[in-house]
Amino acid sequence: MNIESLYKDIKVKEGDFLVFACSYGPDSMALFKTLLEYRKSHDVVLVCAHVNHDKRHESAKEKEDLEEFCKKNNVIFEYMKINGYGDDNFHNEARNIRYHFFDDVVKKYNAKYLFTAHHGDDLMETILMRIARGSTLRGYSGFKKLVKMDGYYIYRPFIGLTKDELLDYCHKNKIPYAIDKSNFSSVYTRNRYRKEVLPFLKSEDKDIHKKYLKFSNVLNEADLFIEEEASKAINKVVKDNKLYIDKYLEINNFIKRIILEKFISSFYQDDLMLINDKHLDLIESLINSKKSNAKVNLPNDVEIIKCYNTLSIRRNPTLLSSYEIEISKDVMLPNGHKLELLDSVKGNSNNIIKLSSKEVTLPLIVRTRKLGDVMAIKGGGHKKIKDIFIDSKIPAADRDLWPIVVDSRGHIVFVPGLKKSKFDKTNSEFYDIILRYE
Repeated sequence: MNIESLYKDIKVKEGDFLVFACSYGPDSMALFKTLLEYRKSHDVVLVCAHVNHDKRHESAKEKEDLEEFCKKNNVIFEYMKINGYGDDNFHNEARNIRYHFFDDVVKKYNAKYLFTAHHGDDLMETILMRIARGSTLRGYSGFKKLVKMDGYYIYRPFIGLTKDELLDYCHKNKIPYAIDKSNFSSVYTRNRYRKEVLPFLKSEDKDIHKKYLKFSNVLNEADLFIEEEASKAINKVVKDNKLYIDKYLEINNFIKRIILEKFISSFYQDDLMLINDKHLDLIESLINSKKSNAKVNLPNDVEIIKCYNTLSIRRNPTLLSSYEIEISKDVMLPNGHKLELLDSVKGNSNNIIKLSSKEVTLPLIVRTRKLGDVMAIKGGGHKKIKDIFIDSKIPAADRDLWPIVVDSRGHIVFVPGLKKSKFDKTNSEFYDIILRYE
């Protein structure tokens, strides 16, 4: 296995931290070994990120063995244990928790890359499953070797290799690993593809994984072109987080589906795989319905609401009573609006606030109201948040999900769209934070 070829697409400098996800299975331990080899010729620091899903008795021992292997090879070990799951979709929830943890580790070390051990067989399984269930053009392509995230990249060096090649690499290099027996259970859909479909395809062509990789790359190239066309169209169709139906009906049918995907993507981000053809068909039916007011429900308690000539998107307020989100980038809010962090802005409405990090304690947090909330308002004095809602004639049904921006000491700095605090700055004063609500 040519190590330099595996990592030819990454750019590192002396002292960079490289974070990799590792389960202690053969795939991720092969990744571990290739990164150790890469470190021999590059002055980098390796960080192993391990998640214990606490679903098997062997998990605790695997964590201990992996941690010991890290110590032996001078690799930083970061670990989390999942103590409970909230819904019935174990794989989806576990994946979300894992990637939130990986994201935290990457940002802790200011790393440029998160490496995962996804390989060619994984890509084939993903593409076949997406075709079977229905997906979008991007979904049918499976996953990419390099994915841009918020401030870093996910990199999958093994995308052109098979599971057998990784197992052979582990055996030749005497790399320790553990086998997760649940991977052989036919209860899980992916395992059925792994045990029954892939062996047949490989019997037809031992290099079939390369054909699937080419297929994936072709779809990704097509998707890039279509994205450019869709971006031109979406500016005419979507404004202020609302999709205008009359404008939407004028555009090309294929681009329509892409626009719907983009319209809802901010609520799903990397979980857009949860959306399939049936969901997009539901939204299309809503658009074409003769009803002036109607709605459809999507996964993760998201709902699309039709009101005459517009569609809007939000979390279902009957299923969500509170939230608390750290503002480290733009935030899509459950009420269908968003908070943006800007570098500059024109205007000075109640949708915009300018703050100084010398006076508020970061990070800023957006949350729902709490009993007794009071804000020191701009111009002097204090006012209850309840009274601000009443004065602004905000319907009682909207108040529970209305965003309240606080600093980390709990001081309310902004009631977006309604009222600014004493911390708001004029253009002539020092400020280094700009928030806009839209």
